[in-house]
Amino acid sequence: MNVIVPMAGRGSRLRPHTLTVPKPLVPVGGKPIVHRLVEDIARVCAEKIDEIAFVVGEFGSEVEQELLAVAEKLGAKGSIHYQHQPLGTAHAVLCAADKLTGPVVVAFADTLFKADFKISSEDEGILWVKQIEDPSAFGVIKMNERGEIIDFVEKPKEFVSDLAMIGIYYFRDGERLHKELQYLIDNAVIKSGEYQLPDALRRLTESGVVFKPGTVSEWLDCGNKEVTVHTNQRVLEFDHAAGLPMKDESATCVDSVIIQPCFIGKNVKIHASVIGPHVSIGANSVVENSIIRNTNIQQNTHISNANMADSMLGSNVVYNGRSKDLSLGDFSTTHE
Repeated sequence: MNVIVPMAGRGSRLRPHTLTVPKPLVPVGGKPIVHRLVEDIARVCAEKIDEIAFVVGEFGSEVEQELLAVAEKLGAKGSIHYQHQPLGTAHAVLCAADKLTGPVVVAFADTLFKADFKISSEDEGILWVKQIEDPSAFGVIKMNERGEIIDFVEKPKEFVSDLAMIGIYYFRDGERLHKELQYLIDNAVIKSGEYQLPDALRRLTESGVVFKPGTVSEWLDCGNKEVTVHTNQRVLEFDHAAGLPMKDESATCVDSVIIQPCFIGKNVKIHASVIGPHVSIGANSVVENSIIRNTNIQQNTHISNANMADSMLGSNVVYNGRSKDLSLGDFSTTHE
């Protein structure tokens, strides 16, 4: 099975954190979003993931090498493909056209999920969906009486369904998906300047492909600072409940209290501070004389004399102050 991860956008809603690193590589709970996403997919796949194809923009060789390492850690081959223009979701998938063979999962890299279902070889197609209270801001599915998906409606003004598509899809026949994506390009099936994946899905259902909903119990967004901090909180809770290591052996904690769940990375130094709950601290960071709650801190950051909550700090930040709700990008220096 191949997995295609379109991630060419920079993630403007998460700025300033995406000015120096693409959104899927922003860590939550000490691990990049895209790494957690592929782990989530692997848990619902009955068969091994052979290759992970990352569809990127001009992110640079360092980012590309990091993505290939993500695939390698999961026992899969990694490959890099380019989307040079923002021409829509269908176009993004087609940028990895040579990977549309056999069973394929397409997963857009700005969401995480928890699910209990397993993909079966008998399934022709599965769309990951989440039941939500207000579906008007999302793309939703429409089903028949047999529980099969028959249509896809973007941001319905009138109620159609409360099952929102979260951006993850399974296709048993990747070649058939390839054919329908190419049809959109060849016939200029375009909306607002973009080729949209739901148009290909609709053509597949009209030709007889049966899609079923894969309902998820948790849908975690990483679109902006507030929801990313919440996602950090939830993944820390999941990891702690699963008994995963939450503090690297090289980290030191002197005259301080850690209130779980928290993630403490390599060579982190904590002195005279109260950390937690729901705090992630990246490698080589220093925290002293501070109280920090519900905050996501990246690598090589130095925090002192702070009383901080509900915040997100990038890498190489120097912060000395008392603000309680922060969003500081990489290489920021602040004194209050």
